[in-house]
This record gives sequence, C-alpha cells and structure tokens, in this order.
Amino acid sequence: MPVEMQLARIIISELTESQVIYLREVDGEREFPILIGIFEATNIDRRVKEDGYTPPRPLTHDLVVQTAEALGGRIHSVVISNLSNQTYFAQLRVETEDGDIVEIDSRPSDAIAVAVTFSPPLPIYVAEHVLDEATSSLP
Repeated sequence: MPVEMQLARIIISELTESQVIYLREVDGEREFPILIGIFEATNIDRRVKEDGYTPPRPLTHDLVVQTAEALGGRIHSVVISNLSNQTYFAQLRVETEDGDIVEIDSRPSDAIAVAVTFSPPLPIYVAEHVLDEATSSLP
C-alpha cells in the first residue's frame, strides 16, 4: 500500500549539479531525500514559495497538465514506485473521462514538479518497499 508523502524541504545549491528535495510521510516521521536537477528544483521551489506563480510561458510541467486536460483527463496523483541502483522511478496517475486510471512513466522530479503546479498540490505517494529501502540507507 503506497504511503502518502509531502514535500518537506528543497535544497538548492549553485555549487553542485544535483539539488535535493525531501519527502516526509504525512502521517508519520519517515523522510528521505531525492537528488534532482536544477531546473526541476527551481521550478518546484518557485511554485511552492510564490503563491499563484504563473510563468510567462508554459514550462514543460504546465504542458503536461494542459495536454492531459485537453485530452479529457485529469492528473490525479504521483506515485514513486521503485528504487533501483539509487535511481527512483515514478508515475503520473491520470484519470480518464471514463474514470480509469492510466499510469505514465516519469522521473520523480518531473512528477513532483507537475504535482506542485496545482493548488493545493496533488497527492504524492511512495510505495512502502521504496520508503523502507530509502529510509533504511540513511544515517
């Protein structure tokens, strides 16, 4: 059963290529980091900190949302479903007009960037086995 998580922290450093976001369990205390790129980190940070932020032109994450909606779908949630060789795997869960859920493969950073384009942000879930593995390797 996936565990609902929330975006807890965003750490942006201009000195390194990888930025860090932390996800924290909604009804618990487990937390873990995910390394992401600067573009995704700054987009997530801006959306979280600047209420109602709308970029002058649609970003890739906006395009994904608009495409799903134009096709009659609705982005429902994000699921981080696997961890392999220190790489996380995620899906955007899109609800079709018929109420079916379609899962679309995504990088976690892109999926979370899509989630925070909504107000309030879409739910973020992490598979229990991923959460166990991610938190067991932390000091």
